[in-house]
Parts: sequence; structure tokens; C-alpha cells
Amino acid sequence: MCTYTTEIIPVHGSGKINGAWQRVDEAAVYFDHPVHFPAGHSLMIDVRSSRNDSAERVALELDATSARALAEAILATLDQVPPALRADSHVG
Repeated sequence: MCTYTTEIIPVHGSGKINGAWQRVDEAAVYFDHPVHFPAGHSLMIDVRSSRNDSAERVALELDATSARALAEAILATLDQVPPALRADSHVG
């Protein structure tokens, strides 16, 4: 059963897409049938520029255990960085 639960959030960063670095400004996180990962369902993360074709994206398909481990590793890493370095410093 698919939940069709999707979270789309604004992000500020860069992603390597088709061998070239591009600015990205949104991420979609959802749980659905994967395209490539050999599982019935997986957590998908697509990071892309809203100005480009949606086929041009950085895409991940992860099992639930890996997705949770990645989320925990991201939070643990950010928690160890001094607050002054974590301050948002993106350029418009």
C-alpha cells in the first residue's frame, strides 16, 4: 500500500547532476515504490532545482533502516559543529 506521503522543502545548496554542479533549491522526501532499488518500497529523496526539468536531480532510494541511519548521522554531525559555523550563509 502506498501512502502518497510527500514532504517538499526548500533547501539551499548544490548537487552534482549529470556530471556538473548545479544549484538546488528543493528536496522531496517520500515513501513509495523505488525505480531501481530492489525492494517493494523505499524512502526516496530527490534534490533538485525547481527551475530545471524534474528528471535532473540527485536521487536516493533507501531502505527504512538506512534512511533512519542517514538522518541520525546528519543530526549527529550537525550537533558537533560549533554554532558559528552552522549559521546559514547561503547566497541568494
